[in-house]
Formats: sequence, C-alpha cells, structure tokens
Amino acid sequence: DVIAIEDLKTKNLQKNHHLAKSIANASWRMFRQMLEYKCEWYCKKLIAVDPKNTSRICSKCDYNSGAKPLEIREWTCSKCQTKHDRDINAAVNILHKATPTG
Repeated sequence: DVIAIEDLKTKNLQKNHHLAKSIANASWRMFRQMLEYKCEWYCKKLIAVDPKNTSRICSKCDYNSGAKPLEIREWTCSKCQTKHDRDINAAVNILHKATPTG
C-alpha cells in the first residue's frame, strides 16, 4: 500500500561526469510521474524521502559511517559489525524514513 522512494534531484546527480549520460537517459522524472499516477489510480501512497545519507547510515544501529566511493558495494558497520549491501541498506533506510516512527 506504500511505495517509498528517494526524492532525487537529477540535476545534482548529473554533476558526476561518469554517470551524467546514464542519468540523463534514464528518464527518472517520467518514471516518477508514472509512479505517482499509478499510486493515485490504485489508492496507494507514494512517499518521497530525503536521500541524504541513506547509503551511509547503518540500518541496524543508525551509525553514520561517512562517505564511500560508488565502487564500494558492501561494507561493515564499524559500530555494530553488521555487514551491509549498499543498495539494500539504503532501501531499508528509505523505508524507515517513510514510516511515521522513522
């Protein structure tokens, strides 16, 4: 009943010259518009959350481990020793931010 996404600013992401063309070609804005109308159509809720630190914060203990280059896909929290896949950890943090208690 709820879809949570990062409220990404594609203009900011395009400043990364390695990713700019891929981001521009991805039609992210159109995807979001489709998601919005589909959610409205099916009486579901779309929540866009602040993307700040979603891949940096441990989803288990909330420790901010700092910036990591994009090639780092897995990391271990130095506080609680939980091993994370960067994308799965970010998805869990996005869901936490979207919940009323998050």
